[in-house]
Amino acid sequence: MNDVSVVVVNWNGKHLLSACLEGLRSQRYGSFATIVVDNGSSDGSVDFIKSRFPEVAVIALTENLGFAAANNFAIKTVDTNYIALLNNDAVPDPLWLEKLVEAMDRHPEAGIAASKMVFEEDRKRIDRAGDGYTTAGAALLRGRGEPAERYDKPEWVFGACAGAALYRGAMFGDIGLFDEDFFILYEDIDISFRAQLKGYACLYVPEAIASHRGSGSIVHDSEASVYYGHRNLEWVYIKNMPARLICRTIVQHIVYDIAALFYFTLSGRGKDFFRAKRDALNGLQRMVKKRRAIQSGKVVDDRYLWRLFDRPKLMRRLAGRRR
Repeated sequence: MNDVSVVVVNWNGKHLLSACLEGLRSQRYGSFATIVVDNGSSDGSVDFIKSRFPEVAVIALTENLGFAAANNFAIKTVDTNYIALLNNDAVPDPLWLEKLVEAMDRHPEAGIAASKMVFEEDRKRIDRAGDGYTTAGAALLRGRGEPAERYDKPEWVFGACAGAALYRGAMFGDIGLFDEDFFILYEDIDISFRAQLKGYACLYVPEAIASHRGSGSIVHDSEASVYYGHRNLEWVYIKNMPARLICRTIVQHIVYDIAALFYFTLSGRGKDFFRAKRDALNGLQRMVKKRRAIQSGKVVDDRYLWRLFDRPKLMRRLAGRRR
C-alpha cells in the first residue's frame, strides 16, 4: 500500500504536464501514487497522460470545477497517511517527496509541510518559502524574489502553498476539505488557517524543492486573479480570524482594502475589484455560518496566532506588484 497520494489538478495544461509528471517519475521516494484530476480540458490533456504516463490515475471531470473542488474530488477517493498536492506548472526535485515525508514523520504535531518553491527561470530566487498571513488579513508569499539561500533552515510558518505541499490525511478528516466556494485562490490560505486553529502546525522544509513556472492557469493580476483573490481574501478573514484578533486587525484590514482599491483602479482592474468585494458581501451569510463551526472548534490561544502573523509592509508590497 502506498503511503502518499500525489494529486495534480490540470486545466488545459498539456504543455506543462510532461515536466511535472517526469519530475514525479524521478522521485527517490517510491511509496506513492499519482492522480491527475482534469478539470474538463479541451487541449487533449487526458489522452496525453494516458499515452505517456500510464502509471498515473486520471480523474476526468466534464467541466472546470475549480482548484478546490478538483482536489477534494481526489482526496475523497484515497486513504493514505499523506496527501501531496502539486501544481501542473511545478516540477519537483528528485528528493522533494522524500524530504517532505521525513519531516512530517519527525514532527507529528505538523499537519502540513511547505516546500521551497523556486522560480523555474531562476532557481536561485524564491517563488515562495511557505505562506504567511499578515495582521492586515492578507496572504503573504514568504521570500518572494529573495535569494534562495536565505531560506535554507526549517521553520514553523503560517501555511503552505498548495502548489507543492504535503498534508496529513487524518487532518482533513478533522478540519474538513478545501472550501469549494473559493473555486481558486486563497483556498490554501484558508485551509492553513483552519489547520492552525485546530492545532495543526505547518513546517517549512527547505530540502523539499520544486521549481515553479507560475501563472500556468491563472495570470497574475488578470481579471480572474483580482476577482477571486480579493473576494476570497475577505472570506478567509471572516471565517477564521478570532473575534479578539479582529479587534486588533480590522483597521489595518480596511486600510489594506483602500490601498488595493486605489492600486487596482489605477491599473485598470477597478471593476474586478469592486465585483470581488460585492460578491464577498453577498456570501457573508454563508461564511458567518462556516465561521461559527470553525471558531467553536478552535483549540489554540490567540497569542499563538498573533505570533504567526507577519506585520504588513504595504508600500513595499504594492511596489513589488508593479515589478
